[in-house]
Amino acid sequence: MKIKETNLPGVLLIEPTVFGDDRGYFYESFNEKKFAELTGLHVNFVQDNHSKSTKNVLRGMHYQIQQAQGKLVRVVAGEVFDVAVDLRKDSPSFGQWTGAYLSAENRLQMWIPEGFAHGFVVTSDSAEFLYKTTDFWAPQYERCLQWNDPTVGIQWPLSAEPSLSAKDQVGKLLAEAEVFA
Repeated sequence: MKIKETNLPGVLLIEPTVFGDDRGYFYESFNEKKFAELTGLHVNFVQDNHSKSTKNVLRGMHYQIQQAQGKLVRVVAGEVFDVAVDLRKDSPSFGQWTGAYLSAENRLQMWIPEGFAHGFVVTSDSAEFLYKTTDFWAPQYERCLQWNDPTVGIQWPLSAEPSLSAKDQVGKLLAEAEVFA
């Protein structure tokens, strides 16, 4: 397993060690001991989620203002452009974003710690997206940052208008959003 830091402190890209031959391949998608050794983080995942979406579906930018969730995300079919935005008000990188292509082919994972909004857009015909969370879904605390807030300036690789849920269509601008103290 290799860990690569992104431009946002705390957001990490994780490349698993893959063992393959002419029969196929094997890799550990998560190993608590190795994760802790390489990142210094001791996380307890309580929920696994799996979504399937079609091309140009954009999900995000989601976060929970209480019961904040750390997320370890990956793609098992297709490709997405995955994004995290720092919403920690006292952080030097407040309001900044980072993004990476995650795919079944590259097997990269992204660690998004608590205090960040998270979202992705599907860049392949369809994609299956898996994520582990450090706290349970709490709809009463769920918030949504506007996916195209010009202040944040995420450079989404869109080939058409994104397909958004009703919730994502009414996300808040960063200037209006509840953020982490």
